Formats: sequence, structure tokens, C-alpha cells
Amino acid sequence: MDEEYDVIILGTGLTECILSGLLSVEGKKVLHMDRNDYYGGDSASLNLTQLYRQFRPNQAAPTELGRDRDFAIDLIPKFIIASGELTKMLVHTDVTRYLEFKQIAGSFVYRDGKISKVPSTEMEAVRSPLMGLFEKRRAKNFFQFLQNWKDEDPATHQGINLDKDSMKAIYEKFGLEPGTQDFIGHAMALHLDDDYKTKPARATYNRIILYTSSMARYGKSPYLYPLYGLGELPQSFARLSAIYGGTYMLDKPIDEIVTDADGRFVGVRSGTETVKAKQVIGDPSYFGAGKEIEGGKLRVVEEGKVVRAICILKHPIPGTDDSDSVQIIIPQNQVGRRNDIYIAMVSSTHNVCAKDVYVAMVSTIVETDKPELEIRPGLNLLGPIYDKFVSITPLYTPTSTGQDDNIFITRSYDATSHFETVVEDVNDVWQRVVGKELVLKKRDLEVESST
Repeated sequence: MDEEYDVIILGTGLTECILSGLLSVEGKKVLHMDRNDYYGGDSASLNLTQLYRQFRPNQAAPTELGRDRDFAIDLIPKFIIASGELTKMLVHTDVTRYLEFKQIAGSFVYRDGKISKVPSTEMEAVRSPLMGLFEKRRAKNFFQFLQNWKDEDPATHQGINLDKDSMKAIYEKFGLEPGTQDFIGHAMALHLDDDYKTKPARATYNRIILYTSSMARYGKSPYLYPLYGLGELPQSFARLSAIYGGTYMLDKPIDEIVTDADGRFVGVRSGTETVKAKQVIGDPSYFGAGKEIEGGKLRVVEEGKVVRAICILKHPIPGTDDSDSVQIIIPQNQVGRRNDIYIAMVSSTHNVCAKDVYVAMVSTIVETDKPELEIRPGLNLLGPIYDKFVSITPLYTPTSTGQDDNIFITRSYDATSHFETVVEDVNDVWQRVVGKELVLKKRDLEVESST
């Protein structure tokens, strides 16, 4: 380990593996280390034995659920938006060659006590039970306005400036009811809370167009999911890194982040060996995760917690047309919260569990001292639950940009059920590490959606 590297990366979570792959393609000499003997870190997929061992060390997995090898249960559930940034990264890096995708069968939203399909076109809006007759007309006008918008043609702007006017002002212009605003802002634009309403509308416009264009791509929902679970994603980016000369070391304890007298990064110590590099990137667990380390230097702070419940079901979720996979979003206003509740469900169709078993994950950002009660509105939609595994995970964020000491720390995975925030973090860390924006080359390759 006495070679010197450009970058050492600690942890094989998805964020770290994407960065490892992209930096290797860029020609950087990368060493990637993980204290675990498996890939994925917090974003790993576990078989049945591993799942029970992690949550209930003294209980064996029930044999009636099926064979171990039939299961790959995600610790953190997220879906890929068909036209989103992660898809572009998969295509740009050619990582698609290692993966096969299936579509998620339905996208639903909770409103007034029941779940309904999220309308994403004018025609679906007209047929949707989410709105009354007059509201449907107003929503149709709103969707037409979005679809017809052209930056260079003021005739399509209807007096609106997306870079100045707030989303609240645009909702009011079209006379949309609060419940309609809920499903547009949360189930289509995928905002976690209502803070977006007071900000310029451009970002929300882009998010809604992303949703509708992703929906138009394959029809049933805008989401894709890799066969054999999300744990395949970090491994595929790790393969990419290895092809371009990246070195991997699993099961390697990280004992010390070595810095010089000025606090700048020098290397990483594992046992008696120290490996040197110009920069280090890693997940918060390698940098004290909230504890004061290295002479009182606080590198990451906790900015909240996420509660997640992995639920094993013997049936599809009621009210979803027996879909084999769904996303359901419960907008915060519908259940008197500040943050949305997300439900993501997959099944044997995606090779992540045995036949006739369904895996649903309910998650949200913790707001009280009784986190499990906060996800109850989501759990109540699932029908009978065969077994349930609840985790409460801190959300860590770095205290500095890393540009002063060459120590670049990624963020914890949030409660959202898609990868857009992960990609934002990748872009953010890339810009700080490399000093320029990440530009993905355009390619014509499509992500295969085997339906």
C-alpha cells in the first residue's frame, strides 16, 4: 500500500461508487476501500439470512418465505426516474451493460383517505378521481401551459416569468385547489415539503417536465428498477472503476484519516499501513458521523433522522390494481405533517424476493420522538403485514466543502424514493473535487425497460 493515489474513496455506497467510476474514467488513479466485506454500504441489498441477522440477531429467517438466494432486500429503497440524471449517468458511463431494468408498474398518491393513480397527461387528468369537474379543467389548462412552454416564445408564457414568479403565484393564476397542488408538488415534482412554493417556479417546472417525459417514455410509471435489487448499482459502477484502473479493497478497517500539521489530508491508515493520496472522498461513517474527532474537529453534523420500515407482505398493496410494484406518496398536508411519507414496493418480478412475496418500504423524515407512529399512515395502506423491520437512521451532512483540507464527505441517503438527490450530491462533490462541473456526454443508448 505504499503507492500514491490521486483519490482514495472510503465506503462503497452508491454515491461513492458513482464517483469512483466517473473519476477513473476521467483518468484519476483511484483506491476504493470499505470496512465491510460486501459492496453497497448503507445502500446494500441483503438476502433473508442477512436481513434477520441485521435486525434480529437471535432469530432465524422463516423457511416458509423461500430460499435465501431468492431475496435481495434493499436497506434504502429508491427508484430510478426514466429520464432522470441517474439514467444519464448509467448511459454516459455504459454501466447499463451490467444491469437489466424493469419498469415500476404504478405511481400513486394518497388523497382524502384513499390512493389514486397520479395523472401525468391532460387525458389522465380529465379521467382522474382526484379532482372534480371544474378542477379538472383548471388542471388541464395548467398541464397544457407546462407542455407548451418555450423559453424563446413569449406567446407561450401567459405573462409568467419562471425565474421570478413563485410556484404559489402560478398555482393561484390557474386557480388550483390545495389538494391538486399537493399531488403536483409532491407526487410529480417530488418535493419533500412545501418550501418550494415560495421559490421561483423554474425548478418545479423542470421537475414536472422530467416526471411527465419519464412517464411518456414507457407508459405505466416514470420509474425503473434494476433486477436483483439496488445493490447491483454500486457494484456496476465499481466494475466500471476497475476497468479504468481503479483498485478495490474490501474488508479493510480504516483506523485513521492522516492529516499534516495544517490539517490537510495526507493519507489513510489501516493497521500499520498508511496509503497516501492527494484527496479523500468518503461517506459520513468514516469521518466520525457526528462525533468530535482529531483534536476536536467536527467533520459531519446530524441534520435529522429517517425512519424506514421494511415490510414483508404476502399480497400486493390493496387499491393498486394488484400491481407487482408501486410507488405511493402521501403528501405531508394529507396527514398533518411537514414531510411526505413514501411507500416503495417491489416483488418477485424484480428478482428480489420469492414468488408471492412482496417487499414494501415505508419511510419519512422523523419529526417527533415516536418515529414508528409517524409512518403509521403508510403502514395502514399495506394490508396485513407478515413481518416488519424498522430502522431509524441519522442524516449526516458535512460541515465544510473539503476544499481547504482535501477531505470531501458525501451526504447520508435521504427519505426520498428516487435518486435525484443522490445525483445532486455526486455533482456537488465532483465539482469540489475536480474544480469543474460534471458534464455528461450525450449518447443515444436507451436504458432497456423489460416489461
